[in-house]
Amino acid sequence: MTIAEAQAEARKVYLNGSVGQMVSGFIWLASAALASWGTKRQAILVLVFGGMFIFPLTQLVLRVTGRPASLSAGNPLRFLAMQVAFLVPLILPVAGGAALYNVNWFYPACAVIVGAHYLPFVTLYGMWQYALLAGVLVSGGIACGQVLPGAFAIDGWFTGGVLLLFGVWVALKRS
Repeated sequence: MTIAEAQAEARKVYLNGSVGQMVSGFIWLASAALASWGTKRQAILVLVFGGMFIFPLTQLVLRVTGRPASLSAGNPLRFLAMQVAFLVPLILPVAGGAALYNVNWFYPACAVIVGAHYLPFVTLYGMWQYALLAGVLVSGGIACGQVLPGAFAIDGWFTGGVLLLFGVWVALKRS
C-alpha cells in the first residue's frame, strides 16, 4: 500500500477526521459551559476525563453509523494514528503545571497542546487543513493566555467552536 492509498483509506474510514473533531468540539464546549456556569474544577475535570473518551466515542459513532472504525492491518499509517492518540495524555501534565501557576492558563495550555498534536494529522490524512487547524488552535491558545490571562472560559469556548466548525468543514470536503 502506498502512502497516498493509506491516506485515502484514513480519510474514508475516519470521514476526514470529522467525527473525532466534532466529538472533541462537543467535549470542549461542555467543559466551557461548566467554566461559565459551573465551577473551574468541574470544567477542568470534564475536559480531562472527557478527552479520554474522544477516541472511544468516535469509534462508537462510526460503528453506530455502520462504518468501519479502524484502518486495515496493511495500512502503514495505522501506527501513526495510534501514536497521535497518545500525544495529548502524555503532554497534558504541562497544562496542569500551567494551571497550578495560573488556573486561567488551563484552556490556553490545552489548546496549544491539542493544536500541536494535529500537525501529524497532515500526514495521516494527507490534508493541509490540519496544519491550518493546528495553527489556529496554537495561536488562539497563545493569544488567550497572553492577552486575556485573567479570563478562564474564553479559550474553552473558542477551541470548542473551532473544533466543531472544523469537523463540519472537513465532513463536507470530498476526498
